[in-house]
Amino acid sequence: MIPQLNKYSLEFPHPNEANEDGILAWDGDLTPSRLIRAYQNGIFPWYSKGDPIIWWSPNPRLIMELKDFKLSKSLKKSIKKFDYKFDSSFTEIITACKDIKRENQEGSWINKEIIEAYDTLLGMGYVHSIGSYYKNELVGGVYGVVVGSVFCGESMFSNKSDASKSAYAVLIQHLKEWGYDFIDCQIPTEHLKSLGAKEVSREYFLERLKKSNTDRIDNIWKINSSLIDNILG
Repeated sequence: MIPQLNKYSLEFPHPNEANEDGILAWDGDLTPSRLIRAYQNGIFPWYSKGDPIIWWSPNPRLIMELKDFKLSKSLKKSIKKFDYKFDSSFTEIITACKDIKRENQEGSWINKEIIEAYDTLLGMGYVHSIGSYYKNELVGGVYGVVVGSVFCGESMFSNKSDASKSAYAVLIQHLKEWGYDFIDCQIPTEHLKSLGAKEVSREYFLERLKKSNTDRIDNIWKINSSLIDNILG
């Protein structure tokens, strides 16, 4: 039986207690304290509209080693097309992630409650986003949660070819420069695998996360144009 969280406690079951589908617990809330505790322990919320909050710890886990990102020649060309900004359009990015139609997926897990919760974390410095702009219009982006030296990628969208992949490439270049360890991609997908992400066991992921949780990186979330120039080589 999947355990129900106690709304008066921030404690979660150990991630290794998740069932074979990766579901660990249900209920609770999306307060900043609970969300931060969840991500620090490799747990994240993911649920459909009308359902209770479902907390996940999948096995295997997908991660992106920053050095393993595959930068193709065609993506290099695409990167030149866009301008980039950190944290300037979070609400627009998460809303676009909610509204984008995805193959084999009906509706979105991103609801009003999720948007409000992550907007609060943005104000606290735990959530960050990067947007791709074409002729001053937001056309793609990525957002995620930072715990220690790990960027936990949540979602991305693209309204123009390679807009989200270009933002992802620019994000990775900055994370490498700032000393981050890896990106938690959560659920394995073929798209992210094609960019260089790999599946690891839950035990391995939790060990890496535990080591990274104690790191504190005081970087300024501002685009460094010279880092983009380095990508383009």
